Amino acid sequence: MPDYSALITPVIHDRDALQEFNESLVDKTPIIERDIARLRRNPGDTGVIADLFRALHNIKGDAAICKVDVGVLIAHPIETLLARVRQGEIGFSELQAEVILLALDRLELAIEAMVSHRPITNLALPELVSGLEGMSQTVESDIQSLGIALIEKVTGFRPSQAALKTRAPAAGTHPSPEEADRDLTFFHQLALQLETHSPLFQGRSGRLLRLARDTNIEAGSPVNQAQLDAAVYMHDAGMMFLSQTLWPKSGKLSVAETKALKDHPGFAAGLLERMPGWAEASTMVAQHHEMPDGAGYPLGLKDGDIHPGAKILAIIDAFEAVTLKHRDRGRGRSLLRAIAEVNACDRQFDPVWIGHFNKVIRRMVED
Repeated sequence: MPDYSALITPVIHDRDALQEFNESLVDKTPIIERDIARLRRNPGDTGVIADLFRALHNIKGDAAICKVDVGVLIAHPIETLLARVRQGEIGFSELQAEVILLALDRLELAIEAMVSHRPITNLALPELVSGLEGMSQTVESDIQSLGIALIEKVTGFRPSQAALKTRAPAAGTHPSPEEADRDLTFFHQLALQLETHSPLFQGRSGRLLRLARDTNIEAGSPVNQAQLDAAVYMHDAGMMFLSQTLWPKSGKLSVAETKALKDHPGFAAGLLERMPGWAEASTMVAQHHEMPDGAGYPLGLKDGDIHPGAKILAIIDAFEAVTLKHRDRGRGRSLLRAIAEVNACDRQFDPVWIGHFNKVIRRMVED
């Protein structure tokens, strides 16, 4: 019988280390949730599976370093399960996604309780870890039934019918033209609401939409236009959840302000992700601060893993920001300065898309 005593009466070896692990967990959990959402759309995406495996491995490593036994005990069987998925031994399912999210939620609750000097006996952690270990070690045909039993034991409820599906919905599904029109009107209204928060933002969504559409057309329209429009309208909607002192802010940002700004695309991407038919737009929004060399955020994706629509968004968003920075020099001067600055960032943007964008701007300057 495994020793689950740490899941009932945990020993806190170092309170500072516990707090450090808690902060690390808060940072990593949203990334894991986004990866699981991506896998639900495309269960066979080996890159996302590898990202998810590394994230759980890092959580287990952090827990071990900080001597948080609860974290090690919960993360280890999930890591083992994902290792089997990564090796192609088993497939990834909706039920596995539900189980992993439940485990992460219980881990967060447990750490919060430990930080606050509260008991964790009400979280059913022994049942959780026992079920996770069973799922990680059994044959694929039994994983479903063990997952159902785990969820029922830990929560008292049977999984939803959606969680019992063997495959996730296809990522390429798009809304009907009528649904798209209604949704895009809603997205546009949110973008206009953002414009009211600063005189500098007035007319912003229209400017960005024109640049995005023209750049896409210049490239031969490889990106679905409705999905791109939605991404343009929504990519900065998360700014409305931030303090207005960051809209925009000149000078150096604090660590907390930098983190808040880096979190804002996730709000809009999460909203789009939950609306049927807008998964592609959600991906564009989530990735529009990624960079071809892997130095971007939130996932550090490299060139081939970044959606073309996200590459368009990255360029036009930077161009708009630089144009505003030089607005006092007059329209012509600010456009030229913005073009020069964007083109100088050779590592930040895809050179192919910069080429298409330059042709669009050249026509704009000549008009």
